[in-house]
This record gives sequence, C-alpha cells and structure tokens, in this order.
Amino acid sequence: MKHTARILLLALLVISLASAAAAEDKKDEKLDGKALYVAMCKVCHDEDADAGEYTPMDLIMEQWDTFFDEDYLPAHEEAKYEDDSSVVETLTPEMLKAIRQFCVDGAADSEHPMTCG
Repeated sequence: MKHTARILLLALLVISLASAAAAEDKKDEKLDGKALYVAMCKVCHDEDADAGEYTPMDLIMEQWDTFFDEDYLPAHEEAKYEDDSSVVETLTPEMLKAIRQFCVDGAADSEHPMTCG
C-alpha cells in the first residue's frame, strides 16, 4: 500500500510540474515584445504621429535602458489610448519588461537592429 501511495504521489507531482510548465509557456507566448510593441506602442509612435515615431533601432541599447528606467513614466503618465484608457495603467510590469527587451534587442547597436513595421 505504501508503494502505491508513493507512486500516486509521484504521479501527482509530475502532473503538477507539467501543468506549471505548460502555464508558464502560455504566459511567455502572451508576452511577445514585438507584438506588444506593435499593438500597444506603435499606435502612438508610428510615422507622422504626434508623439513622434519610434522603433527599436532609433536608440542604442543603453538609451533604451535609460528610457525605461527613468523616462518612460514621466513621458507617459498623462498618455491615453483612443479608448481613453491610461497607457501607464494598461501596460503591466510584465508587458513593459517584454517591450523593453524587444527594444533593447533591436536597438541600433544590437546584433539585429530592427524596426517593428
């Protein structure tokens, strides 16, 4: 009986770990930095936009880090989407982290500079 209980417990542990891994994979899929940039940032930072056009390769990696560390919040605290929702309140820390990584990875001095268009 103890052997059966151990096997059952081990099976439950394996299932639990597999479920957690699958949930983490789905979470990572949702946080595609490029897709988030296109959907959440480019709407205000496209060509001829009032807020100015920005793509990852407009800045170098260090400038993107400085922007997200120091300038993002002051520059966006009053910014709103067309539906009047706040940019700062809409973008979660996880979303912002993914967008930041996309910008740094595609910066002008990165191995693969890129636009998002």
